[in-house]
Amino acid sequence: MHQYTVAVMGLGVRGKIHIHGLLENPERFRIVGLCDIDPNVLKKVADDNGLSDVPQFTDAEEMLDKTRPEVFVFVVAPNMRLSLMQLGAKYGVKGISLEKPMAESLQEAKAMVDLCKENNIKAVVCHQQKYLSQMRNLKKRIEDGEIGEIRKIHVETQAWFSQLGTHYVDYTLWANGGYRAKWVCGHVHGPICLDDNHPAPDYLLGTMELENGVHAYIECGYLSEAHNPPEYGSSDNRLPVYGTDGYVYAETDGFWGACTKATNGRLVTGKDPGWRNHQQIPIQTPYYTEYADWLDDDNKVHSCNIDTAYHGYEILEGMCLSALRNVRVDLPITDLNYEPVIETMRRELPLCDSKKMYIYDGKTPRKERD
Repeated sequence: MHQYTVAVMGLGVRGKIHIHGLLENPERFRIVGLCDIDPNVLKKVADDNGLSDVPQFTDAEEMLDKTRPEVFVFVVAPNMRLSLMQLGAKYGVKGISLEKPMAESLQEAKAMVDLCKENNIKAVVCHQQKYLSQMRNLKKRIEDGEIGEIRKIHVETQAWFSQLGTHYVDYTLWANGGYRAKWVCGHVHGPICLDDNHPAPDYLLGTMELENGVHAYIECGYLSEAHNPPEYGSSDNRLPVYGTDGYVYAETDGFWGACTKATNGRLVTGKDPGWRNHQQIPIQTPYYTEYADWLDDDNKVHSCNIDTAYHGYEILEGMCLSALRNVRVDLPITDLNYEPVIETMRRELPLCDSKKMYIYDGKTPRKERD
C-alpha cells in the first residue's frame, strides 16, 4: 500500500475533522503541510494533533510549492473552491478532497469537473454522512429486499439546500443504487439565505424522476417538516425510502425507523449514537480509507467522487432553473450559457415571511441526544 502525502488548508471545525480522518489512516496518508490564515490556529491544531514538526503556512500556494503533496485537502467557503482546485492542478496533485457544496454555480462546478479530467485528478466531495451507522443500516435493509422494490423517496431537511440539500440528494442517489435523474421540477422562495456564505433560497421544493422510474422529492428549508426541537434544526432531516413492501428512514442525529417485512409490518424505531459527540468524527475515517483505495485503484471509485457530486449539484440547480423559468428541466443540463442561478435569485426573489434556520456552530454547549 502506498502512503500518500497530504497538504491541508483550512483548520476550522471541519478542517480538524478531516485531519482526524487522515491521521486515523496512518499507513495511507502522511500530512506534510498545514495552512490557515490564522497563525495561532495553525499552531494550536498542529500541537493538538502531534503535528508540530509539520511545516506551517498562511498561504496555500506557498504550501503547495514547498511541500509538493500528492493530495490537497481544503476546507474553505464555497466561493474559494474553484480557484484552489486550479491551484492544486498547477502543482500536480493526484487527489483533491473538498467540502460541499462543491461550488456556487453549475458553471463553476462544471469547470472543476473538467479540470479534474484534464489533469487526471481524483477528487472527492465530502458527502460523508452515508458512513453513519443508521444510513448504512438503511442501505442494508434496502439491499436485503426488506422494503421490496423502491417506489418513492422523500427527503426533508430544515437547513437550506447548500447546507444539507447537497448531502441528501447524494444519499437519495446512493440509496436508489446510483441511478441518475432524468428530469426535475422545482419551486423556490425567500432571499434571506442567499446572503449566507453557503447561499441558497430559504426554501426549495423539488421533484425528480430517476432512471429506474423512482420518483424522489426533496424539501430544504424552514417549511419542511420538523422532526426535532428547534435547537437541533441544523441536523433535523430525514431520508425516507418507500418500497412495495414497506419503508425505512434515517436521520443525521441517529434516529431511524423501519416498517418492513422483517418487522411484520410494524413501525420499529431506534436511535444510534448522536451526530455531534459520536458520529461526526469517526465517519471521516472510512471516508479517507475509501479514498486511499481509489487513489490506488481506478476501479475502486469513491462513493463521494466529484462526478456524482456534480450530478447532485446539477439536480438542485435544475430545480432552481425550473422555478425561475416555470418549466420542467431535463438532465443533463448541456447549455450553461446563462446567469448563475444564485445571482438571478438574488435579483428576483422577493422578500416574504420566511426565516433563516439556525445552524449550530458547536461553540455553545448544549445537551446532545446520545
